[in-house]
Amino acid sequence: MKRTLGVCYYPEHWPEEKWAEDADRMAALGLTWVRIGEFAWSRMEPEPGRYDWGWLDRAIATLGARGLKVVLGTPTATPPRWMLDRHPDMLAVDKDGRPRGFGSRRHYCFSHQGYRAECAKIVSALAERYGKNPHVAAWQTDNEYACHATTLSYSEAAKTAFQDWLAQKYQSPDALNRAWGNVFWSMEYRDFREVGLPNLTVTEPNPSHVMDFRRFSSDQVASFNRLQVEIIRKHSTAPVAHNFMGAITEFDHWKVGADLDIASWDSYPLGFLSDRIPADAEHRRRFVRQGDPDFQAFHHDLYRAVGRGRWWIMEQQPGPVNWAPFNPDPLPGMARLWAWEAFAHGAEAVCYFRWRQAPFAQEQMHAGLLRPDSAPAPAFGEAGQVARELAAMSEAGTGRAEVALVFDYASDWAWEIQPQGRSFSYFWLVFHFYKGLRKLGLNIDIIPPDTADLSAYRLVLAPGLFTLSDPLKAALAAFDGTAILGPRANSRTPDFAIPVPLPPALPGLDAVVARVESLPPDVPVALAQGGALVSWREKLEGSAGVVEAAEDGWPAMVAAGRLHYLAGWPDEAALTRILLRACAAEGIETEILPEGLRRRETATHRFLFNYNCVPAEWGGVTIPAAGVHWQPL
Repeated sequence: MKRTLGVCYYPEHWPEEKWAEDADRMAALGLTWVRIGEFAWSRMEPEPGRYDWGWLDRAIATLGARGLKVVLGTPTATPPRWMLDRHPDMLAVDKDGRPRGFGSRRHYCFSHQGYRAECAKIVSALAERYGKNPHVAAWQTDNEYACHATTLSYSEAAKTAFQDWLAQKYQSPDALNRAWGNVFWSMEYRDFREVGLPNLTVTEPNPSHVMDFRRFSSDQVASFNRLQVEIIRKHSTAPVAHNFMGAITEFDHWKVGADLDIASWDSYPLGFLSDRIPADAEHRRRFVRQGDPDFQAFHHDLYRAVGRGRWWIMEQQPGPVNWAPFNPDPLPGMARLWAWEAFAHGAEAVCYFRWRQAPFAQEQMHAGLLRPDSAPAPAFGEAGQVARELAAMSEAGTGRAEVALVFDYASDWAWEIQPQGRSFSYFWLVFHFYKGLRKLGLNIDIIPPDTADLSAYRLVLAPGLFTLSDPLKAALAAFDGTAILGPRANSRTPDFAIPVPLPPALPGLDAVVARVESLPPDVPVALAQGGALVSWREKLEGSAGVVEAAEDGWPAMVAAGRLHYLAGWPDEAALTRILLRACAAEGIETEILPEGLRRRETATHRFLFNYNCVPAEWGGVTIPAAGVHWQPL
C-alpha cells in the first residue's frame, strides 16, 4: 500500500496569480493530494441556475499540471445566501425550537426535500463537469456531517419525514403504541400524524420515542449522503470519501460508510484533549501539547473498519486551532508523529489542514502549513520530513489484530437517552477499554455490532452493548476464544424495554442482573482483588462462576467457560488485571508500556510513538520527546 501526504486548499480565498506558486511549493514539499471545493458553492453557483466553472477549471488545471491529485468536495455544507430565499424553511431547528441561522455553515435540515433537490442539482453539475477530469482522483461528500450539533433537527420538515418513517416501520398506530409502551401516561396515538418530535415536553420524553427519532435522524444522514454518492458514481470512477469527526456519534457511521469507498476523518488532537476528552487535570497538563495518547488511534481503528480497510485523514492538525476552549501550540515533532501513527494504523493518505492560514473570517486563528504571509509555519518542515521518510520506506500493510472491540452507535444513543447516572457514557466506556488494551501494546480491531464472524480473533470485548444483534449472538455462540460483555450489555430490547428473561440473557451463562446502581465519583465499589467499580455497578444473581467479586460479596465478573460478563465499569487497575488475565488465557503477548509510549505493528514494522514531552526508554532504545521509532519485524 502506497502512503501519501496531502493538504486542504481554498483557491477561492487567494489571488489567482498565487495559485501556481502554491502548487509548485506543494509539489516540492512532497505532497500528493489537494482537497478543494467543499465550501465554494457561492462561487460555483453565484445565482440560482447560473454556474461559474472557469475559476475551478483553472485551479484544477494548475494543481494537476504540477502532478498533484485533486480531492473535489461537494459544496453542500455551505448553501449560499440565495438558497434561503428559495427555501426559507430549510434551516434546521434546535431542541428549543429555534431555527439555526445563516452566517456560518451547515445551515440546513437533512429532511428538507427542497434542499435535497438543490443538492442533487449542484452535485450533478459538478460530477458531470469533472467526473472524467484526469486530475480529479477522489471525491468528498459534503463536510463533517453532525458538526455543530446539526444532525438532530426539530423542524416541520423533520416532523413530517419522521411520521412517514414511523408509518413505514410500524404500519399501524397500534403497533407503535405497543412497541413504545404508550399506555404509560396516556401517550397513545390514533394516527401517525399525531406523533410529534421528542422535544419541548414537560419532563423527559418516552425513551422509545427518542430512540426511534435518533434512528430516523441517522437514516436521514445516510440517505442524504447516498444521494450524492449515487450521482457522483454515474459520472466518475474515482473513489468517494466523507470526512468524519472525533467523538461524534449522532449518526451511524457504519451505515454511511457502507456507501463510500473510503472513510476519512479530521484529526485535531490538541483541540480534542481540550474540548472533548473527560480527563483529569494532570492528564491534560501532561499531554497539553501532544494530545491524548490513545484518542487518535481509536479513531484510526474505527474508521479503518468503517471504510472496510480503506481510510484517510482528510484534515490533520498542523498547529494551534481556533475552536477549542484552549488552543496550545503542538510540541515540535507532533505533526510528524500524528502522521506516522495514522500510517501505522493503515492510512492511505494524511492531508494537513490547511495550506495557508486565513487572515479573514471565522478561522483566522487556525494555523496552516504556511502563515498568512506565506512564510513556513513549524509543521511545514515536519510535513516535508514525513514526505522524505515515506519515499525512503518500503510499503507496509495493516498489522493483524488478535483483539476486537465492538462499537455501536445505537448504544451511544440509548445510554445518552437513559444514562441513569450523570457520568455514564457509552463512548467513554468503550474508549476506556480501548485505552486499557493499548497500554498493553496490542493491535486492536474495532468491529460493528452486527459482525457475524469472530474467527479472526482470540479476544472480543463488547462493553455497554444496548442490544445483541442476531448475527453477533450467533458469532459469539461459535466463537472459540474469550469474550467479555458488559456492563449494560443486552439490557434492552430494540424497542427500549427491559427484556424478560432479564439481562444479560447470554447462552449458557446463569447470571441475572437483579438491580443496578449508578455511582457518584467519590463512591467506588472496591473489588476483592484490587481496584474498583466506578460510575456503574450491577448486582448479579445466579450460579455462574465468579471471576471477580466486590468486597461486599456481590459478584463483579462471572463466566461460563470463556464467555464472561462484567457487572460494572472497572477502574484502570481492575481493567488492567482483567485484560491481562484474558490475554494470558488466549496466549496473546502483552507488555505494559510506560506512560505516554504507544506501540503499533504493521505487516512489516513495529512502530513506537512517544507522546511524552521528555524522552522515553523501551527495549534499549531511547525515543525522543514527540518522537517516532520503527524497526523491521
